[in-house]
Amino acid sequence: MSESSSARLSVFKTYKLYVGGKFPRSESGRVYEVQDSKGKWLANAPLSSRKDARDAVVAARKAFGGWSGATAYNRGQILYRVAEMLEGRREQFVREVGEAEGLSKSKAGAVVDAAIDRWVWYAGWTDKIGQIVGGANPVAGPFFNLSTPEPTGVVTVVAPQDSSFLGLISVIAPVIATGNTVVVIASEKAPLPALSLGEVLATSDLPGGVVNILSGKAGEMGPHLASHQDVNAIDLAGADAALAKELEIAAADNLKRVLRPQPVDDWSADPGTSRMTAFLETKTVWHPTGSLGSGGSSY
Repeated sequence: MSESSSARLSVFKTYKLYVGGKFPRSESGRVYEVQDSKGKWLANAPLSSRKDARDAVVAARKAFGGWSGATAYNRGQILYRVAEMLEGRREQFVREVGEAEGLSKSKAGAVVDAAIDRWVWYAGWTDKIGQIVGGANPVAGPFFNLSTPEPTGVVTVVAPQDSSFLGLISVIAPVIATGNTVVVIASEKAPLPALSLGEVLATSDLPGGVVNILSGKAGEMGPHLASHQDVNAIDLAGADAALAKELEIAAADNLKRVLRPQPVDDWSADPGTSRMTAFLETKTVWHPTGSLGSGGSSY
């Protein structure tokens, strides 16, 4: 039988989690069906467990020292490289976003382009945010008084439910741009663009563990991450009112920073700097200036 007359078998994509720079299946072995906007089956996605969430936190903590210690300029280079990789796989994301959100090819293309531009935007901010939220403070006495921003640590993010790619990137990029590491719970109904993003991150220069992507039920994993003693902050962007309240109460146990859900009408609008500053701490250092010369003058 000639090749032209034979029908090819479909090669279905296997979606996996992205944890610690690797692609594990859920340790529970569970999956759930992902459907498009019209109810058509698209793929099986891993249904992450509590153990998967704990593993993601361990990976994020392990990566925090190196990532937070990197220069801001280097973090900007790496984020820009991610944008380059996304540009190269644009058509794949256009298809996945279109299927996930019920968009035409042109509208999905506009969403993907905006998401790539968002990465570039945050890449440019990495070595500039410190100038906005830090600086020299005027104090009485012979002292230098300097305030500088530092990353909070490991951040859990409940990704937006309805904006599977642009919204996702809009909550991930500012967290890592400022030196934090992140555990993301992807949109439950549309996780495929997020899981594909993991493949891009793995082939970029981003160290493993800086971004960890879980798919499944935020209501199942969220409480464990919110109460986890090694998670320093949580962004409730994609949580409904009931879940947000539950997670905020759980987060109080170790005084996590909490970013409450904020309605976003248009994810493509200028995001400002609020998501970057939300997960920054301010360190203030005093240093004596000393005296100059016999006249007792000082700086």
